[in-house]
Amino acid sequence: MSSGGSSLFSGFRVLGLYSNHVPHAVRFHQKHREFYLVTVVGKCLHTYNVNRLGIVAVSNSLSDDITCLAADRMLVFAAAGKLVSAFARNKEVVMRYNGHRQEVRLLLPLGDHLISADSTLSIVFNLPIMPCSLRHSDVYLRLQFDPNTFDVSAMMHPSTYMNKVLLGSSQGALQLWNIKTSKLLFTFRGWSMGVTVLQQSPAVDVVGVGTATGRIIIHNIRLDETLMSFTQDWGPISWLAFRTDGPPIVASGSPQGHIAFWDLERRQLVAQQRHAHSTAIAAATFLHGEPLLVTNGADNAIKVWIFDQEGGGARLLRSRQGHSAPPTTIHHHGNDGKNILSAGQDGTLQSFSTVHERFNKNLGHGEKEQKKKKGLSYEELRLPSILAFSSAAARQSDWDGIVACHRGRLAATTWNYQRCTMGAHHLQPPSPRRDTVATAVDITSCGNFAVIGSSSGRVDVYNLQSGLHRGCYGDSEKGVMNSDSHAGSDWLLKFWRFKTRKQEEELKLNAAPATMMLHRDSGMLALVLDDFTVLVVDIETRRVVRKFVGHHGNINDMTFSPDGRWLVTVAMDCTIRTWDLPSGCLVDCFLVAMAPVGVSMSPTGDFLATAHIDSLGVYLWTNKSLCGPVGLRPLPADHQPATETLPGVTVDQSEQEVTSEEGDDAYKSADQLGAELVTLSLLPKSRWKSLLYLDDIKKKNKPVAPPLAPPAAPFFLPTLPGLTPRFTSPTATEQETQSKLLPSGLSSQRSKFTAALEAALESGSFNCPVLLLKDFGPSAVSVELTCLTSEGGGASSLLLAFIHMIEHMLASGRDFDLAHSYLALFLKLHLRSLSQDTFAMEALLRLSTQLEAGWAELRASLDQSLCLLSYTKSALL
Repeated sequence: MSSGGSSLFSGFRVLGLYSNHVPHAVRFHQKHREFYLVTVVGKCLHTYNVNRLGIVAVSNSLSDDITCLAADRMLVFAAAGKLVSAFARNKEVVMRYNGHRQEVRLLLPLGDHLISADSTLSIVFNLPIMPCSLRHSDVYLRLQFDPNTFDVSAMMHPSTYMNKVLLGSSQGALQLWNIKTSKLLFTFRGWSMGVTVLQQSPAVDVVGVGTATGRIIIHNIRLDETLMSFTQDWGPISWLAFRTDGPPIVASGSPQGHIAFWDLERRQLVAQQRHAHSTAIAAATFLHGEPLLVTNGADNAIKVWIFDQEGGGARLLRSRQGHSAPPTTIHHHGNDGKNILSAGQDGTLQSFSTVHERFNKNLGHGEKEQKKKKGLSYEELRLPSILAFSSAAARQSDWDGIVACHRGRLAATTWNYQRCTMGAHHLQPPSPRRDTVATAVDITSCGNFAVIGSSSGRVDVYNLQSGLHRGCYGDSEKGVMNSDSHAGSDWLLKFWRFKTRKQEEELKLNAAPATMMLHRDSGMLALVLDDFTVLVVDIETRRVVRKFVGHHGNINDMTFSPDGRWLVTVAMDCTIRTWDLPSGCLVDCFLVAMAPVGVSMSPTGDFLATAHIDSLGVYLWTNKSLCGPVGLRPLPADHQPATETLPGVTVDQSEQEVTSEEGDDAYKSADQLGAELVTLSLLPKSRWKSLLYLDDIKKKNKPVAPPLAPPAAPFFLPTLPGLTPRFTSPTATEQETQSKLLPSGLSSQRSKFTAALEAALESGSFNCPVLLLKDFGPSAVSVELTCLTSEGGGASSLLLAFIHMIEHMLASGRDFDLAHSYLALFLKLHLRSLSQDTFAMEALLRLSTQLEAGWAELRASLDQSLCLLSYTKSALL
């Protein structure tokens, strides 16, 4: 019996994946005036803004892992095996390029062409002007090479060399080709050393050449003359980068993760950055006109370096980095469930935030106590990877709150979460036995003591504040413990009194224990045995209350839900199983592609975190039961779990931006979601609510005439003839006597709306006149409706056409508010004329019936909603 996957958990996102060994690409967005960095993570592309290193886009997955990357102003090109794909908007594939028979290892966009190369063939493809749909591109040119004489290993476009491309080979020779005429222009003999890098310098005709022997050559390709050369002692040159903001500096990288900075004027080494990455640096790019260097490497890190140090040195400005080797142990830290502590095979202890990447912390590598001794190398100071660790947030502001034991070492280390550093104490028993190592660790709930178990059977207690040894429990059991109980390889589970350190009881097991976990609130102790079974022991009664059987491989880790109802286990059989403790049944089970090695449920119960073999990320799964009802039923014994896809990286909405130059295809909602629904026009209320009150509004808003300058008074004031002197009254000016009414001839012209209404009456489609009315303001709508009668230059047929238009609007369900407003204004203006027209009255009666039916249906829905709301507010729930 099989199911459709997990009914309890759903993939949400992955934390801690940033880059791999593929060189990055840098793009500049003209509109945003900002640089964007594109990196490769497996089968996807990640796009970051360089200013904040926030992820802004994640591409769709390809069918195979991406091996090569390049970008131009419009598209991002990625090669996966023999196929090259072009991504638009850093997300979807819009072009595919076929033609290679071997794995593509070099890509170069050049104008309207894309050049791709494998070990024997270089193909020039045509690029579309505006790619809008998925299609395959045409091949413009093919260049065949013999790998025995010219194995293409590097490729670049010399600046100002139109249609030219410079190819480097592993044999050491260089070739300059014209891709327009498909002619070989010149062959450079080289330096009998394999070329690994070709990089254009800020100077025209001058390129930087990196070789497999560590030599850096600055060569003028126009004169075929070597200007200068440097030698790097760290092996082959993996990349070259020239500064463009002023100082004549070229940077070179090595497979060891070091960076060297060379002064081209003084022709000497000016600075070096050792261990910039823990592994080989894939690529480095100087941002144009800025003192910033962007690097990415196979250690899953992106770093931005700024050059503001004396002597030309650089310091780390910002970074995003995860584990460079797969994590082995993960635990949630704190009670809010927002931070996950992860220990990896690379020896680092890191904290990943589920809220935002800027809250991530790297606590670094552990260092040995012989740090002050001189003569020790960087690798000799580093501690081995962490085998197990425990954390407590109760007293982390007072002293170290994390204790870890390392592979093959007896001394356990302490770590400080708030300072993001290794602590001051190395916890080691006072009289250690030979060949004894620490195997398990835990911190008491109060945060004051650390309990450490060793391979000799000792369980030692230390004070975390002082780091002093405070006693031990027994000396013959080896295994895993948890505060007041521990299990050993002698198949015994022993219970001890913490303060007196006396054994109270022991429980005989059926197999050797592998690991165990205590849920303190419920007092349930989960114990994993070597026979792939899980026991649940009640620490109050000291009895086995549940036994779970079903895994077919070693159980790597387990975790309790916050309420202690579920126990989630992960095993080497690639299954994640959820057991219900009250019923004792398996209620959820699903498969994953890679075997999980660690699991942790957040204290709030919203996320389940897992770590997997051969994966550098920490995967989050959403708890569906917090979002809605989930029907959990006991799964049968023959249940065949389905495979769930591991979640991918999601884009933070605060960082999401448009990162391509072409316009985005914005989503447009449908005009009508359903025939039974009523859709409003979404126009401002002032466009339709004030139609009935236009006269009042015009009267209220009538502008006051500005004060006029008095006319020039005559020297002698005019008087009326008679015995009593009286002055004559002033006469009206020509401007005041001029009428402001339009001549009747002007109003007889037909408007666009009346013409569209007549055409709609014949065709039966009233969309055009409705759109015209929606574009008009309230005054314009009033004028158009007034002109429908014969007095306004219209005709009686227009009145009937307008009624049919309102019927069409009500039948479609769209623009519900406008239909009623237009109808109300129409009846106010023309009711007397309509009452004398028999055809118009019949149409109005039909429209009245339609209005009553529509309003009855709408009123029923409103009454039902009001009734439910009133009940919710008043009922005692």
